[in-house]
Amino acid sequence: MRLVTYKETGKIRIGAVKGDQIISLDAIAPDMLTFIDRGEEGLSLARVAIEHAEHTTPLNAVQVMAPIPRPRQNVICLGMNYVAHAIESDRARGREPKLPEFPVFFTKAAHTVCNPGDDIPLDPRVTAELDYEVEFAFVIGRAGKNIPREDALDYIYGYTIINDISARDLQGRHQQFFKGKSLDYGCPMGPYIVTADEIGDPAKLGIRLRLNGETRQDSHTGDLIFDIPAIIEYFSLGTTLEVGMIFATGTPAGVGLGRTPPEYLKPGDVMEAEVDGLGVLVNRVVAG
Repeated sequence: MRLVTYKETGKIRIGAVKGDQIISLDAIAPDMLTFIDRGEEGLSLARVAIEHAEHTTPLNAVQVMAPIPRPRQNVICLGMNYVAHAIESDRARGREPKLPEFPVFFTKAAHTVCNPGDDIPLDPRVTAELDYEVEFAFVIGRAGKNIPREDALDYIYGYTIINDISARDLQGRHQQFFKGKSLDYGCPMGPYIVTADEIGDPAKLGIRLRLNGETRQDSHTGDLIFDIPAIIEYFSLGTTLEVGMIFATGTPAGVGLGRTPPEYLKPGDVMEAEVDGLGVLVNRVVAG
């Protein structure tokens, strides 16, 4: 099922996308997090609603929003989780390339989540090194702790796309990731949550980003250093996963930081982040 949060005539609603139409799921839940809380019961009701829908709304007649416009907590992210990106990041910073022995976790502030189509502000007073990072993300559908990797996929509700907008100079200045990853509008997400049953094997998806039509990142989710089961096993060790938590699994090589010389975002740039089966997340950079 392809789930969407959207705005129609000023009202924020949730629905299921079928072809180029939306079937409202407002009767099941008032928002996406509440819908996810209902688990399989909510999905069963949604299937009935889709089958018997008498009214649909054209997808192109509404504003598609981030599927979870305001997460309950920060988005959990992984750094340097593709081999080639880990190498390009170290080299760009003058370090000897070294792959991480354990997942590198950090978070993006919940308020930074923004919508497909939203403009991403670039304020030169804040950063001169704004960068893009396409990421494959997953949403937790079952609470759990100390989850073994062989059971990990059972805890996933669905998948979406995140563009992990990053201010590289702030990362270096503050010697950690949070500030440089948490500027306003720093976490475009969407356009949908695609439920886990529709994706099958999450390690078999192409992932790419185009900048002004030019492919800059082009990889495969099978190239993750720590795959999704490993991520869930490591993070849930001593830490409870809660329903609705969002994880971004890392970005492949090809970011602006890794180019020679580095090429950072500028006003007018259009980013198209894409993962097979999940759609395309488009945002433009504007002077801010």
